[in-house]
Amino acid sequence: MLMMNLQDHVAVARVLGAGVEAAPGVERSEAPTIDRAGTSLYAARVKVYPKQAHGTFRTVKWVIMAVTLSIYYLVPWIRWDRGPYLPNQAVLIDFPSRRFFFFFLEIWPQEFYYITGLLVLAALALFLVTTIAGRMWCGYTCPQTVWTDLMIAVERFFQGDRNARMRLDKAPWAFETLSRKGATHITWLLIAIATGGAWVFYFADAPTLARQFANFDAPMLAYVFVGLFTATTYLLGGIAREQVCIYMCPWPRIQGGMIDHDSLLISYRGWRGEPRGPHKAGQSWEGHGDCIDCRQCVAVCPTGIDIRNGSQLECIQCALCIDACAEIMDKVGRPRGLIAYDTIRNLEHTGPEILPVQWLRPRVILYATLMAIVGVIMLTALLLRPELEVSVLHDRNPMYVKLSDGGLRNGYTVKLLNKLYEPRSFKLGLQGLSGATLSVVGHEHETDPVITVAPDELQSVRVYVALDKTDFSSQDAATTEFHFTVADTGNGTLAEHAANFQGPER
Repeated sequence: MLMMNLQDHVAVARVLGAGVEAAPGVERSEAPTIDRAGTSLYAARVKVYPKQAHGTFRTVKWVIMAVTLSIYYLVPWIRWDRGPYLPNQAVLIDFPSRRFFFFFLEIWPQEFYYITGLLVLAALALFLVTTIAGRMWCGYTCPQTVWTDLMIAVERFFQGDRNARMRLDKAPWAFETLSRKGATHITWLLIAIATGGAWVFYFADAPTLARQFANFDAPMLAYVFVGLFTATTYLLGGIAREQVCIYMCPWPRIQGGMIDHDSLLISYRGWRGEPRGPHKAGQSWEGHGDCIDCRQCVAVCPTGIDIRNGSQLECIQCALCIDACAEIMDKVGRPRGLIAYDTIRNLEHTGPEILPVQWLRPRVILYATLMAIVGVIMLTALLLRPELEVSVLHDRNPMYVKLSDGGLRNGYTVKLLNKLYEPRSFKLGLQGLSGATLSVVGHEHETDPVITVAPDELQSVRVYVALDKTDFSSQDAATTEFHFTVADTGNGTLAEHAANFQGPER
């Protein structure tokens, strides 16, 4: 069905002839659209040749591409001084030490809830942006969009704009064809290698790993992941392109539930454009829509759709069709805005009157409120995060040991996590267990043992707590709750952790 439609479209193009003008000075593009599929469960890919667009939104996309790619490639090389005991890479996912460094933040495995909170914030921000302006994320900052834009720019540099690329694809294999296409694919591979290499730099010290790559003695796992990301970047950004957005990405199927009648979406204003058709010089616009059916909006679309057919799953809201249409409107002397960001409410309200956008809507308020709540919770947890964490694990077998003098002894593993970037010394104590004595393995001959913990490290110590027969007999039950106290000898900081002293049932 799709191929029949395309054949019909090509036949029409032949009848119109090459170089047909939709208006004086405006050539009519015969870019096929991908949204003419029938009922077939499978349709062969219609290759999309996006034409170079010029205008405000294309400039914005160039700027966003430059900023996002610069962040991605350069961040691993930023240094951040954390002292002599910690890595000085600003952003580092340190799997061997099981920690995540982000500038002044350091996240331990037991603090993964911070990552969860960031993911929740990112999801809510995506919902909020979608409610306000549709798939703006997809059109401007999605990695697939950014790298696809970069790959298309490379292709355009070596092979020319849309018509030149189409001619090159139809031309027989010759030196020019091979050289242009070869240069394109080699550059794509170099970009893909740089992408994979930049990604692994987030997991190890970037300068060190770069030297290892240069000397061919980097860890094998690094080569594996560089190869994996090289292959995926080359395939998804250079080859698959719009197929990822149309078939692989789940977001187009989800985002429909986020928008409402006041969401700003890239739309064709049919009340102004219809009836469409070519326009001749000197011809009156009376009874004629502003759309001259030049199909330039289709030619520049990276997914190959016709925005005039309404909102479609394939549209990534990149706004390039707005730039293309604005350029044509300037040429034919009509006002811009035939294709523009508009709301469903405005499109249903036929007529030139533009209804104001209702920014404060229930969905917008809901998502913004949830973001504020999650942000406050995370900020509070961060500000109240302790510099020392204590955990206590009671021995399970045996639960207690009966001593020769009739007393009882319990064994514990006490873990001390020093979150500061300097060594710290601690004294252990007991609170709430009258008559108990405490001994630390390795410090048995010290009357007041001091435990030193290295900077930013976790240290485990074995501790025994003993009660003589008389003191245990005075307890009300077989299990007595008490607290371990951990005092910093330097600044006096005190931390506590609850524990139980076990004995025989009475």
